[in-house]
Amino acid sequence: MNRTILALIISILFIGTAEGFTPKKHTYLYAEKSGQKLYMDHYVANAEGERGCVVFMFGGAFAKGTRDNQAYATYFNELAEAGYDVISIDYRLGLKMLEKKEQEFTLSDMIGALYGSIDMAVEDLYSATLYILDNAKKWNIDTDKIVISGSSAGAISVLQAEYEICNRAENAAVLPEDFRYAGVISFAGALFSLNGEPEWAQKPAPIMLFHGNSDNQVPYKKATLLGTGFYGSQFIVNQLDKLSSPYWFYAVKYANHDLSVTPMRNNLVHIKEFLKDYVEQGSKKPRMTSVADTAYPKRQTSFSVDDYLKANYGL
Repeated sequence: MNRTILALIISILFIGTAEGFTPKKHTYLYAEKSGQKLYMDHYVANAEGERGCVVFMFGGAFAKGTRDNQAYATYFNELAEAGYDVISIDYRLGLKMLEKKEQEFTLSDMIGALYGSIDMAVEDLYSATLYILDNAKKWNIDTDKIVISGSSAGAISVLQAEYEICNRAENAAVLPEDFRYAGVISFAGALFSLNGEPEWAQKPAPIMLFHGNSDNQVPYKKATLLGTGFYGSQFIVNQLDKLSSPYWFYAVKYANHDLSVTPMRNNLVHIKEFLKDYVEQGSKKPRMTSVADTAYPKRQTSFSVDDYLKANYGL
């Protein structure tokens, strides 16, 4: 047989495995709220027996985004290949009207709308978690190893969800009293507060935070007016240090909001290491990784509340 033809046949036979493991995907309706059907995509891990699970919330400034955006595909596939089921969820977008330019917003309106949007997203995450818990036995999911993960608005939501569990907030009461997430992975996230600096009543689950200090969409430190606003990754880490609570902070000098997505391609080794060390083996050590990447030139690192609103919503 001609060697060129043989090589072509071999390449066709193996092209399906050239890009690595592709998990089976199942889609479920997990809730219906405000007339909106909320779905989750369940990517089944390449492993037998009980498995850990990473729940993912997409980004989009609470105005847009989809659970199956191709930007997240590598992340889902790699985690599934590593033995973790991945569940990517819909959630209600409380600021969708801003994307459509349907109405004008004052700063006061914006604060209220942001608070309501985050509250809805957290509520939907809790509903999705309940659905997973109800089906955990059938799906072979280890309920002691459910990790929440999110990008940008999704990262804000998962951090807020863990914060509200630790503070026994009213909406967290829907979860079983003894339930705790096993970890949190935040890609450019923050906490939102109407009442000054956040205070943790209990230590949170181990948290992995990725953030660039030139992010003009979600604050690296904080963006507040009279205590109301967002408290970013650097602020959260300072609090975790005081609590002696485990974390891994991956900070990139002069990086912008790219870190809401790029770690899902470029830092998979670190993410898997976090899951192994902190979720599976229970490491309690704080860990800081500071990176100066030449891909990011020196640029602005201090922004006002107006800057963040303009960058996200053009206000």
